[in-house]
Amino acid sequence: MIVKDRKKAAAAKVSCFLLFSLLIADHSTTRALFATNRRYLRLITMSKHERSGMRKMTVSFSHQPEGYECPFCRIWGIERPDQGTKQRDIIYQNEMVTAFIAGKWWPNNKGHVLIVPNQHFENIFELPADYAVEIHRAAQLTAFAMKSTYGCDGISTRQHNEPAGNQDVWHYHLHVYPRYVNDQLYLSNGSPSDPDERALYADKLRSWIKENI
Repeated sequence: MIVKDRKKAAAAKVSCFLLFSLLIADHSTTRALFATNRRYLRLITMSKHERSGMRKMTVSFSHQPEGYECPFCRIWGIERPDQGTKQRDIIYQNEMVTAFIAGKWWPNNKGHVLIVPNQHFENIFELPADYAVEIHRAAQLTAFAMKSTYGCDGISTRQHNEPAGNQDVWHYHLHVYPRYVNDQLYLSNGSPSDPDERALYADKLRSWIKENI
């Protein structure tokens, strides 16, 4: 009973703090305070079993070979002389994520985008939540840009983990595809794209993003 009462008291204090924050802070500050204290409120009311489950979620599921040279880690600075990703393929970048035109294209979905964390995380099991937030914010921004510049009918996102999940690059990445009616995306195969053609799509998306953020 004493433990439960302490938890209730701590939760009540956090709730009062949140209400006070709503009265005195601007909108952006209030959102930050609410997010921080909501996490704290969740932690102090967790049972030992739940906290144990959180620790188990940190287990790694790695398949990258020893000495792996990650192609996505090369994007910010080093270019390969072949058809690989170029600096001009990048459409958006901040301190946490980079979005760029994919080097592999599907015939009816040209100009699709990959979004990666700037730090090397192999898969969804390693990806921290704050990076996940930034990746999906960039995905939403990319989706708006595609709708406005490509004239596509819809948007699809795909993300693969581990060999059985069709992952073939050992760095977390999210695909954002422009979709069209009857485009047969899932019935077709991808192939390497031409860097000059990629640049045309990158310029469209990059310009729209620059004008709208």
